[in-house]
Amino acid sequence: MVNQSGNTLSHLGINKNDRVVMAMLDTVEFPAVFWGCIKSGIIPIPLNTLLTTPEYNYILEDCKATTLIVSDTLFHLFKPIIDKQCGLKNILICGNENYGYPLLRKLLKNSSPHLEAAQTKYNDIAFWLYSSGSTGKPKGVMHRHENLFHTAEHYGQGILGIKESDIVYSAAKLFFAYGLGNAMTFPFYVGATAILFSGRPTPETIMSIIHKYKPTIYFGVPGLYAAMLANINEPVCSSLRLCVSAGEALPEHIGRNWEKIFGVPILDGIGSTEMLHIYLSHQLDNDYYGSTGIPVPGYEVMLVDEDGNNVQQNEVGELLVKGPSMASGYWMQEDKTRDTFRGDWLHSGDKYTCNNSGYYIYSGRKDDMFKVSGQWVSPFEIESTIMQFADVLEAAVIARNDENELLKPMAFIVLNKGINSSETLAKDIQKYVKQKISLHKYPRWIEFISSLPKTATGKIQRFKLRERILK
Repeated sequence: MVNQSGNTLSHLGINKNDRVVMAMLDTVEFPAVFWGCIKSGIIPIPLNTLLTTPEYNYILEDCKATTLIVSDTLFHLFKPIIDKQCGLKNILICGNENYGYPLLRKLLKNSSPHLEAAQTKYNDIAFWLYSSGSTGKPKGVMHRHENLFHTAEHYGQGILGIKESDIVYSAAKLFFAYGLGNAMTFPFYVGATAILFSGRPTPETIMSIIHKYKPTIYFGVPGLYAAMLANINEPVCSSLRLCVSAGEALPEHIGRNWEKIFGVPILDGIGSTEMLHIYLSHQLDNDYYGSTGIPVPGYEVMLVDEDGNNVQQNEVGELLVKGPSMASGYWMQEDKTRDTFRGDWLHSGDKYTCNNSGYYIYSGRKDDMFKVSGQWVSPFEIESTIMQFADVLEAAVIARNDENELLKPMAFIVLNKGINSSETLAKDIQKYVKQKISLHKYPRWIEFISSLPKTATGKIQRFKLRERILK
């Protein structure tokens, strides 16, 4: 299918270094198209399948793609904007309903299964991924051919020990960096098996897949782990040998409760679209819960203050990382490229401390940190404490001005199913937090909401919560 995909695209007049936008659900056609593009020297651009029509319009205009391959169930989102894309020469539909355009499946069937690889080099641009846009417009992140290899070698094998006999399932989808490595790069690298599910991952569907297909490695995000634990009350026998979490930092109590019930650890880690996958991680046979662990072999990190100076142990600093899978930069975004990619180092925008044992502990995003009574406050520390309260499923904390125009914490809280919000419950949560952490960190205001705004990678969009209190 990879060879047929490459031949199909070539027959349509798509040339080396042309860009192909993939708005495709997690089906077998996704890896066929992705690898088919790369083998032909064409640049695939997988897109988040949860975007809106204006967002798709922006990306199509930004990347200047010549070809769009879209799943039939997503076509209605592109139909209003297709005529506006002057550079778009080909539209292919993945699925059964063609909407007047060629069906990908039929074209593949009629194409040769033999394909010579294009003459490309390890440092040529191979594919783009668009950043999640949690703080603004999405940016096209350009990755080289070698970057896929380095993530598979250093993290897939080096940390996970993935092997041919493994069966992997990633709740995180293929269209972004985390899922791309989990369910495609890593298993393809060693010949393991990947489970692809085109539907929305919920606690019910995830558990059904674990029971039916018996994966040995499961990749999730903290919110899904919390939701699954909320529906399980007794030990569970499963085929899993380990689990992985990324997207947001994993609260310590979720990791420990999961391991108690499932009998396997969750390896927490942090990565980014710019670094392609995880570069700071827990490792097997070490108890790092409450931290994000240590650098993945092959990567280096350091913490710096606002002036670029190294901070001391247990002091908050911005996390900088360098390693072999770092992107080449942002497409047509020179200022942002210079701001983020500085020499060999990537400025992550994440705030961390490093304790006396050398473990890195997450404090929050650079833009989310704030001071209360002259002291830095980590939203993540407050959120993790709130989530230990029995009735709470998820929490997000932002800064809000009090009546004296001084910043204080405000918490948005999602309750467990069947729990009703009340002023008494809010006061009980505030009292609980006061008992657990420093008094100045407790949330002065609590708002109960049905769900938290998140990116497709599971990151909480705190800027939307800040906008909410300004309305």
